[in-house]
Amino acid sequence: MKLLFDQNLSPRLPRLLADLYPDSIHVREVGLREATDTNIWEYAKDHGLVIVSKDSDFQARSLLYGRPPQFIWLRVGNCPVKTIEDLLRRHSVAIHTFEQDETKAHLMIP
Repeated sequence: MKLLFDQNLSPRLPRLLADLYPDSIHVREVGLREATDTNIWEYAKDHGLVIVSKDSDFQARSLLYGRPPQFIWLRVGNCPVKTIEDLLRRHSVAIHTFEQDETKAHLMIP
């Protein structure tokens, strides 16, 4: 499973979570630091990535367009990187199951 971490998340997350989500990347790593949601959406779609963000705009886009790509919406406010890491580790089974479900476009993690 390959995740694409949005700008509102730490660029350290792909490295910290490489054991569970290998080949994941941050938008900064692929020149999308200042990209629009549309550009990020298209990049994820073209490269088989699941978008991870705190941005609710992707949730609306996933309802409108469906998958691909899929989107994981982290419903958390400002918090340490460790909190995000722990959250993604704790929900790893649900996240991996979600990716395999061809009927689901987004997953909300509280």
